[in-house]
Amino acid sequence: MTEPQTYDGGPVTALRRIAFLLERAREDTYKIKAYRAAAAALLAVGEDEVVRRAAAGTLTELDGVGKSTAEVATSAARGEVPARLAQLEAKHAGPLVRGGEVVRAALRGDLHSHSDWSDGGSPIEEMAMTAIELGHDYLVLTDHSPRLTVAHGLTAERLARQLDVVDAVNDHLGGDADGDGFRLLKGIEVDILDDGRLDQTDRMLGRLDVRVASVHSKLAMEAPAMTRRMVAAVANPWTNVLGHCTGRLVTGGRGTRAASSFDARAVFEACVEHDVAVEINARPERRDPPTRLLELARDIGCLFSIDSDAHAPGQLDLQVHGCQRAEAAGIPPDRIVNTWTRDRLLSWAQPV
Repeated sequence: MTEPQTYDGGPVTALRRIAFLLERAREDTYKIKAYRAAAAALLAVGEDEVVRRAAAGTLTELDGVGKSTAEVATSAARGEVPARLAQLEAKHAGPLVRGGEVVRAALRGDLHSHSDWSDGGSPIEEMAMTAIELGHDYLVLTDHSPRLTVAHGLTAERLARQLDVVDAVNDHLGGDADGDGFRLLKGIEVDILDDGRLDQTDRMLGRLDVRVASVHSKLAMEAPAMTRRMVAAVANPWTNVLGHCTGRLVTGGRGTRAASSFDARAVFEACVEHDVAVEINARPERRDPPTRLLELARDIGCLFSIDSDAHAPGQLDLQVHGCQRAEAAGIPPDRIVNTWTRDRLLSWAQPV
């Protein structure tokens, strides 16, 4: 009989790692929530209590801990690699793509992520902790704006409360607003309304560090109207990044969706004129913009932002898909705004 491998990460670390690997593999959310919930439950009672309950076989008496998560925690508490963790490490821990390593090494952060304040699956602090573990210097929290009610978009009042939470998370993490260390940045994925206006007040947009503007409605609008809509949004002085510009879906659980039609040259020329970055959305189901448009934006002289559009902590690692595409397109790293230092990024993102 093979002896179990030794493990010194602890029960909470094991549960978090399992959730991360499942999210990275884009597994169904219901398979993942139990591990995140169990990790939170064990963290709340403290390490000594977890070890005592693991030895006594009473972990399942805690709210949020079921049979399978208790098995993981018990193995980890004994200093053994949990069988479920070993299985997932073997299946999902390898490289997601071939290529893109040079660009990924140059990235300092991610400008597009969601928490459970809108349609993400995890608390803000869990997103921040995972970003730190991935080596980021910064992560921009970009929950949705109010019009996207299906995604629990944030009203101005809820966004204001979220900004206080971001401050508290940064205080807890010890990041220096003016110096070194990781920093969670204040942002939004703001809807581009039908006429090109942004779906948030100027006052609230002015309190943010970075703003991603995206079309989420009427994606089949006729090309001339969609072009006017997008150009107007890009011209808005608060817009920093044009998110997933075609809105297409090429695969995945939500099915497929055709790309929106618009005059890409006009939109990308507006991005250059107004110093707005074109997002390379790294989600495999999006691959947005399509290669033809990515190369057009490159040739026109656009800046880019390679973003995970993560809705769960493990999805932050999907950024490598966008790095591969950028590298294949020959985009110089200095034209990718999230290779920049935090100070340079923040300076660029504020209206002149």
